[in-house]
Amino acid sequence: MTSDTDAETRRIPGRGATRIAGEIRRGLVSTVVGVVVVLLVALLALFGLARLTHWPFGSEERDRSGPAVLTAMRDLSEYHAATGQYQVVIDIQQDAKFLPDIIKGKRTIFLAIGSVDAYVDFRKLGDDAVSVSSDRTYVSITLPRAQLSKPNVDPDQSRVLNQDLGVIDRLGNLFSDQPNPQNQQMYQLAEQRLADAAKQVGLQKRAEDNTKATLDKLMRSLGFTTVNITFVNPAAGG
Repeated sequence: MTSDTDAETRRIPGRGATRIAGEIRRGLVSTVVGVVVVLLVALLALFGLARLTHWPFGSEERDRSGPAVLTAMRDLSEYHAATGQYQVVIDIQQDAKFLPDIIKGKRTIFLAIGSVDAYVDFRKLGDDAVSVSSDRTYVSITLPRAQLSKPNVDPDQSRVLNQDLGVIDRLGNLFSDQPNPQNQQMYQLAEQRLADAAKQVGLQKRAEDNTKATLDKLMRSLGFTTVNITFVNPAAGG
């Protein structure tokens, strides 16, 4: 004699097998979830330990601020920090011995107008030209003194204001097809006088002040709070 339960099981074939398979799947899912949770906890713990002790990979900090700044300054090559516009009057008189000026002699008054640049040469900076503190708050920069560039005499504005020539010199100019050598002499003198004028007004000092202000602003924008800039003569600088 069979029970009602056995009869029902026979009427619904495979029901027991389905229930067992579901229990197995639930068990597998629970196991996988448990393993994932354990792995996540382990990774978080390892990450926290690594931040506190730098284990197991360790870390190394390198201060590259000095070389980076030095390279950038070298790339600038010559920093033209000041320009002066000048005009000078050159008065040159040439006399001949034993002859009056009306016969043999020259007097030329030349107005020279031009410009002179003052620059700081970054190309020769040594490796020790830039020094950075360990906390990157202080930077010291040693630069060469500012120099004057070759004066530029403007031929469009420069001109002869007056020229007196003796008879012999006038005749010589009429029959000569060569360029007037005195013009070249005037331009050479003009370059020297313009350079002297730039020195007298302190153009080099102004260039150094402008360079210092520019670099100070640049260094502070990079995060430095104390900036020390020193100018030295090339011989003293190495």
